[in-house]
Amino acid sequence: MSTLNHVRAPAGDIPSLHWQGGQVDCSVCAHAALRALPGAAGCEPGHACVQDAYARRIDRFFRWHPELGNAHLEHPYFEVRAIAARHADVFRLPAMIDDPDETVRLQLALRLPQAHLVRLADDRHREVRIRVAQRLAPATLATLRTDPDYGVREWVARRLPAALLPLMASDPDWVVRVRVAERIDMPALLRLAGDGEAEVRRVAAARLPASLLVQLIDDPDWRVRWEVACRADPRVLRTLLDDADAEVRAMARERLWPSRPVSSPDDTARPFEGAGHG
Repeated sequence: MSTLNHVRAPAGDIPSLHWQGGQVDCSVCAHAALRALPGAAGCEPGHACVQDAYARRIDRFFRWHPELGNAHLEHPYFEVRAIAARHADVFRLPAMIDDPDETVRLQLALRLPQAHLVRLADDRHREVRIRVAQRLAPATLATLRTDPDYGVREWVARRLPAALLPLMASDPDWVVRVRVAERIDMPALLRLAGDGEAEVRRVAAARLPASLLVQLIDDPDWRVRWEVACRADPRVLRTLLDDADAEVRAMARERLWPSRPVSSPDDTARPFEGAGHG
């Protein structure tokens, strides 16, 4: 009859349970011999255990015994497979690309060589594709520029070679277009100065050549005009002295006459208001 190892988790931690439910039974574990070894040379139910349901304890087990990663790549519990994949030999990972659990495929996306990573570019889970977009070689990254998820496309816009960024200047999501505006070169940047989203125009205004900022002095959003006031030449700045927004007027005055003190409540700038993604 097997002996159960009733283990009490540290105070405040979740109870130690087998990944299939019930108590952890060291006597039936393939690594039972490790129990006789001290510290990180062995294992410790409730702390470092490959049978536990808690991922943190499984992770600690493999950090103590990374050489066992290869042996657990087909384990029935997805957490074990995912954590074993962090430590297994890289050449063993391509065989796991079709793993049914996205947690496992997420780990693969962090370690697969480029030749195999591209096979996850059309993974059904967005988080997997995002990690692929974070690692895929720039030359191959363009394959993801039309991904249905804006988060994937945002990462593509962060890393795509600058010469290809104009292909994403009309992306349907403004967050992606902001990333494009942060990196795109002239003259394509000028096109984004007329974007329908104020945050895209603001980023464009922060990067346009100063000589072209005059076209944004009547922008309907005060943040865009404020960026113009930060960078425009004196001729343009004078047109902003009568701007409808107090902060824009204050910035224009500060740049035209930097030694002139703020003299009225109207000159006091309000906190800058950022934009959120809706």
